[in-house]
Amino acid sequence: MVRNRAITRRGMIQGAAALGVASAIPGINGFGSRAVFAQEGDWTAPVDMEKAKAGAAELYTYGMPDDWANYGEVYEAFWASLGIEGKHIDTDMSSLEEITKFDAEKGNPVAMFADIGMTFGATATRRDVVPPYLPPLADDLPEGYKGENGGWVATYAGVPALVVNTAAAPSVPTTWEDLLAPEWTGKVGSPGDPRSSGTAQTTFIAWAYANGGDSENMEPGIEFAKQIIKQYNAADSSIDLLEKGEIAAWIRYDFNCAAAVAQLKEKGIEAEVVIPGVSIYAPSAMMLNKYKTDTMDTAKAFAEFVLGDEAAAAFARFGARPIRYVLGKQELPDEVKTNWLPEEQYKDVVVVENFTAIDAETIASLWDDEVLGG
Repeated sequence: MVRNRAITRRGMIQGAAALGVASAIPGINGFGSRAVFAQEGDWTAPVDMEKAKAGAAELYTYGMPDDWANYGEVYEAFWASLGIEGKHIDTDMSSLEEITKFDAEKGNPVAMFADIGMTFGATATRRDVVPPYLPPLADDLPEGYKGENGGWVATYAGVPALVVNTAAAPSVPTTWEDLLAPEWTGKVGSPGDPRSSGTAQTTFIAWAYANGGDSENMEPGIEFAKQIIKQYNAADSSIDLLEKGEIAAWIRYDFNCAAAVAQLKEKGIEAEVVIPGVSIYAPSAMMLNKYKTDTMDTAKAFAEFVLGDEAAAAFARFGARPIRYVLGKQELPDEVKTNWLPEEQYKDVVVVENFTAIDAETIASLWDDEVLGG
């Protein structure tokens, strides 16, 4: 399901002023920090499954709603594995907001874990909001797909793509470059603000690859970004604007595009998903809240579960690609891939070898200084 809210999990965050937003919030960077902090606990200890089971009765998360990448099914499978019924409470926010929240609430932590764009992993580590813990299955992940000292792991990948209202589109684009044509001016829906949104950041990286660069050479992406932002519709992107034809193509992850197509077709609107030539597998990551020690064992157990086969099947059924599958470390039965786009559309999609070469703060600076200020 595609949600229509003013600020959604991967929506545009207006006025974030990049990562500097954190300095204005109590408890960040030493300004107005609280006198009392949650006890850290021993994150290196083995998982106590009885404590994990007790803590799982109520799962509190940030940016991990039931309809995001099919997390609702993942939670149900997790509870079933523990032999319990549970409740899930989520607060929707962007990657940067989640990291800021973990820090601001360290005296009274709420969320056990959160979903972030993987470029924000290094930021979470630098802000020291994640614990020194990695689940055993993280051994399958290369450096750059997990925290160097623990605390966050890649979980599944989306591909920056387009959902196109074919009736409103001047033509169906096949490459990113097609969106620069004059007839597309004002018809493109933004993926969000790269200073705060994981989707927007990985889209920016995809533009670099599509124009001859890579994660260590963003200059081609910068030049393309300067052009495509002139094509954006001035309004915040939404499924409503796409339905009305006010935008004809919206940049989102492929699995969100597929969900949007299904929603539009229910209303009799013809739409399709387009992988616009060269793009990248853009992982999301789950970060654990190091201050939430009362449910530490639940968080550890869930971090392992989310990399396992049952969670992978749930992600795949939604259309997301489990990260261990993307990296060739996991097999999936064909029956869980029925919502996937044809594989030939992915022939030019790149697996980024080093996701630590460029992180959220670097992208925020590039966007401010080179794209908007260049």
